[in-house]
Amino acid sequence: MNEYLKYLDRIEFVVTMCCTGKCKHCSEGEHTAGSPHIDTDIAVKSIKDVCSRYDIRSLMTFGGEPLLYPETVTAIHRTAYEMGIPQRDIITNGYFSKDKNRVKQVASMLRESHIQRVMLSVDAFHQETIPLEPVEFFADILKENGVYVEISPAWLVGRSADNPYNAITSELLGKFAAKGFEIGSGNVIFPQGNALKYLGEYFNEGEVVSNPYEESPYDIRSLCISCDGSALNGNLYEKDVLQLIEEYSPK
Repeated sequence: MNEYLKYLDRIEFVVTMCCTGKCKHCSEGEHTAGSPHIDTDIAVKSIKDVCSRYDIRSLMTFGGEPLLYPETVTAIHRTAYEMGIPQRDIITNGYFSKDKNRVKQVASMLRESHIQRVMLSVDAFHQETIPLEPVEFFADILKENGVYVEISPAWLVGRSADNPYNAITSELLGKFAAKGFEIGSGNVIFPQGNALKYLGEYFNEGEVVSNPYEESPYDIRSLCISCDGSALNGNLYEKDVLQLIEEYSPK
């Protein structure tokens, strides 16, 4: 077993970097370029292969907006369920189709995939470019299907910080709380990409902030697979995941 991954217990899929929002807090930037999406068969095989060697405890899909490719997302989560991964989450902005019948279909697909938690991004930043009504509709349909929904906001500076964005976010969350949805802790915006470009005044100039989502390359606990197949200094379209794990060495 590769010593740098001996404690691996999580798999993450960046399904696509295409997105239906243009959020000024996004650490990934503008999302103006095209993006591939992860191949479904390769994703499914990778989950099975990793689970054959490691005790994987959690799996997450996100993007971009992952539900632009719901067939891929649900195949991933169905496989995770079949492999006994206990925690299975998706992060979505909830706005992937204007067709309500398609939204209902996707909600049903998510239920059938045994997804454990839908983390729905709702806050001042998402709702600047994403209309609230279809997001509420999606949340309601998920609830009707028995799928657990947790509202996951982005906070600027901190949850208790007094600024116009957090005030709007709190108002939006109140609408979902009134309908019985659980409000999660969400996350605090990291100064990178659009966040640094558009919200720089809220961060301390010159302050070096470590990325809370980056792991030590000498102790990989989470295998992150990008939408182009890249992972662990290699690519799943060239080598299978167990070979990438075996060959991995920090650069």
